[in-house]
Amino acid sequence: MKLYTKPGACSLADHITLIWSGLPFEAEVVDYATMKSPEFLARNPAGAVPVLEDDGWVLTQNAAILHYISGKAPQAALDGGSDLRTRAEVDRWLSFVNADVHPAFHPIFGSTKYLGDEAAIALTQQNAREKLRGYFQRINDRVAQVDWLGGTPRPSIADAYAFVTLRWARGTKVDLSGQDALDRYEQRLRADAAVQAAMQAEGLS
Repeated sequence: MKLYTKPGACSLADHITLIWSGLPFEAEVVDYATMKSPEFLARNPAGAVPVLEDDGWVLTQNAAILHYISGKAPQAALDGGSDLRTRAEVDRWLSFVNADVHPAFHPIFGSTKYLGDEAAIALTQQNAREKLRGYFQRINDRVAQVDWLGGTPRPSIADAYAFVTLRWARGTKVDLSGQDALDRYEQRLRADAAVQAAMQAEGLS
């Protein structure tokens, strides 16, 4: 398998998951210009990462890739394993990160520049930060009760994705003050060998 990833993008979650899986893979770190090249656009017309290639087959969309990796390595139980409710919990939190948390960053990352009004843009970004604080409070409350989002004995695909959004939150100054369980959760992930290896491979600290 080959993963195309951009440093710090949501593809970092796939990179971490591939290391957790124990499956053989290659990671190619790409930049913005590469993602807009004809060769890359042939793989993903959206011109974005992640992209996963497996024996000539190309898969896009982060949640789909995370599930595909976990499906190829069932022994690692990265999707919650054989228990139906545990798998559902992993899916619940993966869906929350993918559908709620991740899109809430879009105004901060510049999706409202088209407004052409600095005050209006600033307002959308402030609103996004307030919404994100609420979302991370929900994660904080969950990891105050369990070590990992799915209630699994080891981190799952939901945790890999949540870690990426936590990095974004720190980098964009989302107010996470007082969310002590979230801080401890983040430190557990940062101490993980696979997380450290993926970040090093992508040139991240």
